[in-house]
Amino acid sequence: MKSRDTLIRLRRFQVDEKRRRVTQIEMMIADFARMAAELDREIAQEEQRAGISDPAHFAYPTYARAAAQRRDNIRHSASDLDAQLAEAKAALAEAFEELKKVEILDDRERSAERAAETARDQAEMDAIGLNRARA
Repeated sequence: MKSRDTLIRLRRFQVDEKRRRVTQIEMMIADFARMAAELDREIAQEEQRAGISDPAHFAYPTYARAAAQRRDNIRHSASDLDAQLAEAKAALAEAFEELKKVEILDDRERSAERAAETARDQAEMDAIGLNRARA
């Protein structure tokens, strides 16, 4: 009984850890998207200020070029995190399935134990009733 309870607690802990990991990755992706949007705005402002929007132009603002590179790096990191998120979600689903299997097994065993206890109690009551009927 204790080993089952320990196993269930372990599986729940694993599910919680995987859920936290998924949430953490989702928050990082959202932060990266926000940072990329801020860089897009800064690039547009710098291009407007300089009056040049062609990155191939020799007088294109250096800050805009550097911000565009940072933005591209952030987007690349976000796409890498998307792959990690998919893996983390798959791991969460697997951990959740394992937890459910253990909980179902535990429920079945407890039901079997209750049925056996009920049968024993009924047998005792039947024995008491027979003894009283004979007396």
